[in-house]
Amino acid sequence: MGGVEHRTARNGATSSGSGLVRSVPDHRRHATGAAGLSPILLLALAGCNEGVLDPHGPVGGAEKLILINSLGIMLAIVIPTILATLGIAWWFRASNGRATYLPDWEYSGRIEMIVWAIPAMVVLLLGGIGWVGSHDLDPPKPLVSTVKPITVEVVSLDWKWLFIYPDQGIASVNKLVVPAGTPISFKLTSASVWNSFFVPQLGTQIYTMAGMTTRLNLQADDPGIYHGLSAHFSGDGFSDMRFNVDALTPALFSAWVAQARSHGVALDTARYGALAQQSKAVTPVSYRAVAPGLFASIVAQTAVPAGAPTHGSPNAQVSPRSPNAQGK
Repeated sequence: MGGVEHRTARNGATSSGSGLVRSVPDHRRHATGAAGLSPILLLALAGCNEGVLDPHGPVGGAEKLILINSLGIMLAIVIPTILATLGIAWWFRASNGRATYLPDWEYSGRIEMIVWAIPAMVVLLLGGIGWVGSHDLDPPKPLVSTVKPITVEVVSLDWKWLFIYPDQGIASVNKLVVPAGTPISFKLTSASVWNSFFVPQLGTQIYTMAGMTTRLNLQADDPGIYHGLSAHFSGDGFSDMRFNVDALTPALFSAWVAQARSHGVALDTARYGALAQQSKAVTPVSYRAVAPGLFASIVAQTAVPAGAPTHGSPNAQVSPRSPNAQGK
């Protein structure tokens, strides 16, 4: 990366982040949530890395905790049901003369209460987890942190990702560089068809749509490399819509910004038009400058690339909705 060094993320790395995800506990405290799991399940989870079960951010960690808690709640029904099935089959085997045969039995209030109360409680618990999690992890909701977030504007193209840093005045293609321990405020749109932005280890998949802006807040706690991808089929080059998220220390991130500003070309309207043409497996590249208002013009569809949708609601905000879009 042009002399800027970084280390690969690994399990157990010391966090450099200072923010927590809203009111959800940091993922490094989630050992208590998994303490009740069986050793076999923990062994199985230990083999999952570079995915949603190996989070390196507060959002991904909170989502993993929801997944494990939901699994534990469901196992509270699944395991007893399996054991009861095996126990009934064994007790009422043909050779067991002690088993009572009741051909005229048809109702038991106690059994009815158990049959209905346990599933009802499971539904309430799972619904409560979903309700609380959907509010605490709402994508547009800023992360709680003492560190000022940075803004990254994301554009999905055919078939590549464009990342614009409006405050730094630079841009990159198929490579997202962020400071570790700093909240990242994403604004996302599509210059072509519907797509989906997803970094499994950081959490929360979110869609990009032409003529609209979606919002997402994530954070990488640990310096390292995390893999991002498109999670929505978008044509022939879909499988190549992958990118690396390089989480650097703040000092190395500043060095990368300075390096990007001093090398390469500017992303003006003409170069954006060439970039927007369909292409596959595009090599990561950075731009030392960006045409003012480029992201806004893409959202407004005044810089529409060939083959992009030409209908929609320019400037419409879907998360949150803008006042202009309320009546639409």
